[in-house]
Amino acid sequence: MRSTPHKAFATSALAIAALAAALLPGSTASAAAQAACTPAQVVTNGGFESGTSPWTQSSTSVITSRTGQSAHGGASFAWLDGTGSTHTDTLSQSVSIPSGCAATLSFWVHIDTAETTSSTAYDKLTAKIGSTTLATYSNLDKATGYVKKSFDVSAFAGQTVTVAFTGTEDSSLQTSFVLDDIALDTSAATTPGDSTRTPASPSYTVSLTSNSTGTGWTGHESVTFTNASSTALSEIYLRLWDNYHGTCSAPPITVSNVTGGTAGALSVACTALEIALPTPLAQGQSTTVGFDLGITVPSGADRFGYDGAFSMIGNALPVLAVQDGSGWHLDPYTNNGESFYSLAADFKVTLDHPTSILVPATGTSVDTPGTSGRTVTTATASKVRDFAWAAGPFTKISGTSPAGVPINIYSVSGISSSSAQSMLTTAKSAVDAHAGRFGAYPYGELDAVIDNNFWFGGMEYPGFVLDLVSTTALTHEIGHQWWYGIVGDDEYNSPWLDEAFTDYATDLAQGLTGTNCWNSVSWASSAEKITNSMAYWDAHSSRYSTVVYGYGKCALHDLRRLIGDTAMTNLLKSYASSHWYGVSTTAEFKAAAQAATSTDLTSFWTTHRIDG
Repeated sequence: MRSTPHKAFATSALAIAALAAALLPGSTASAAAQAACTPAQVVTNGGFESGTSPWTQSSTSVITSRTGQSAHGGASFAWLDGTGSTHTDTLSQSVSIPSGCAATLSFWVHIDTAETTSSTAYDKLTAKIGSTTLATYSNLDKATGYVKKSFDVSAFAGQTVTVAFTGTEDSSLQTSFVLDDIALDTSAATTPGDSTRTPASPSYTVSLTSNSTGTGWTGHESVTFTNASSTALSEIYLRLWDNYHGTCSAPPITVSNVTGGTAGALSVACTALEIALPTPLAQGQSTTVGFDLGITVPSGADRFGYDGAFSMIGNALPVLAVQDGSGWHLDPYTNNGESFYSLAADFKVTLDHPTSILVPATGTSVDTPGTSGRTVTTATASKVRDFAWAAGPFTKISGTSPAGVPINIYSVSGISSSSAQSMLTTAKSAVDAHAGRFGAYPYGELDAVIDNNFWFGGMEYPGFVLDLVSTTALTHEIGHQWWYGIVGDDEYNSPWLDEAFTDYATDLAQGLTGTNCWNSVSWASSAEKITNSMAYWDAHSSRYSTVVYGYGKCALHDLRRLIGDTAMTNLLKSYASSHWYGVSTTAEFKAAAQAATSTDLTSFWTTHRIDG
């Protein structure tokens, strides 16, 4: 979202393990898999009360009941490190996660330390599943008693993987990492079926190399997808959104050498490219389209633009347009809000760049040395609607939320260390507050790029946000991880579904109840409605933020007061769960709200101008 100008309340590294593996809407295989899932707990001897089997431990003293620490439950626990000297302990178990299941890994951890620093992580505990790091804790996370950590590991359904913990200590001052009651619970997946939206299950593979400043990128992109619709698919459209920021004669985004189809002419101000498929793709069939890609970042502190040495690269990767019951969605770009509408997808993006440049990005990133002073950053993201990154000599600080979400703050020059620390504190609080209301954060880590020159306030992408130094704006952008990131919508035709819901979530996270806010509503005309599309708001731009954000969140506060706090809490959490990685519509939300109360809501929707 754009902030108070508009965007900070406009749109947002993902550990694969932190994501659900359910197929995208529309797959009959998905429905069958959900029906086949039998809930189970697949970790054996997670409380260590039955000896050491089947755990593998680095020494016989890791699983113990010795004095000095205590169990969360029972008598035994796993005690990693605590020696006060250079030391590494490991603990692991191989588990099989049934296909078609949602899965959650949880454990209780207690950390105590003799370290006195409040800023340096000398001793660390890493939790992994397979090759994916879920979280890293350190002496800085010391706490009295145990704390429960939980992670969505549904992406590993159908696989046998190893759950592993590694504790490392430096040469002095002990830190003890104590684990107990480790569990991996499975349940039926909840991704909704959807046979109308296609192309489904997109999987993007991208390899790009930057120039010396990170303002130019060239390489290759391919996308594999499935036709979910009963109607054969003869063509697809790529959205080249950032061509809005240039001209058709000199577009910032160029696509060439297309394989797997035949490129047509650019349309919609050169932001849409039709690609005809060689043969019609029947329902359930998959294919791959590839192309060479060039990206030229323009000057300007924008969601796509460079501010001095710092480049923001949002919406630059071509993504598949959506076809649904109303046809192809080829709406124009709007700089007032968002036009984006895409289905949850998997991304593997390789970014080759100068080592002097940091590259925060959507997804879980791994850096490997390149050639001649360059680094290759490989970012992997699952079930996300877009992929964004930034490039520049950022100052980076990191931390972990109380619930275990890793947070990274990347600051441009001119952002004070105290402001960066404030944004880190805000991010930790916000991500846990939203997760507690709408469901566990699924994208692994969260990166925030902070630049006070952003005219738009802030912008959200999956696991990655751009923001000013603003507590409210950052809380809002993080809220978008649920409302549009996880629960998708057609942002051009129904902007209220992510902006109003996110502003409502921001109020709740900040302890605001919207008391009497509906009393200040004053409509500009009979045509003005909360549910109007961006076509309307682009023609009435001065009213967009007031109505969609302000009146929209006030309407949700009013709905909460009408049906009751508990009913509203349950409504939004269950609605998010039932649309997890799917797409929400106004009609579906209205139906869900009506089902949550015995009060007839017909007059409520009319009074609050919520149509659909």
